[in-house]
Amino acid sequence: MPIVPIVIPDLDEVRKLAATLHAERMAWKGEVFDWQAEYNPSRPEPPLDSKMSFTPADFCIGESGIWFFSLMWEHGDDAEPVEYLDDRNILEIISPG
Repeated sequence: MPIVPIVIPDLDEVRKLAATLHAERMAWKGEVFDWQAEYNPSRPEPPLDSKMSFTPADFCIGESGIWFFSLMWEHGDDAEPVEYLDDRNILEIISPG
């Protein structure tokens, strides 16, 4: 298994960015903190094959299988988002002192 150094952004900074995008309620896609990211505002129509009554807003950053973080406003635009972090493939390597 190869080991590749990557930079993981501060999650508080990522949350601030997501909150700013969510306040604007405008779709966005780009690169930030050296990772691909996107924000999608909520929509009144439900997702396909879902029991939800609407499509929640979501924000995601990272690459699945490497490092990935997402926020989803599952309980409505004014509720706190649900967070998901996939960092299981991240190893912390400490340099000898």
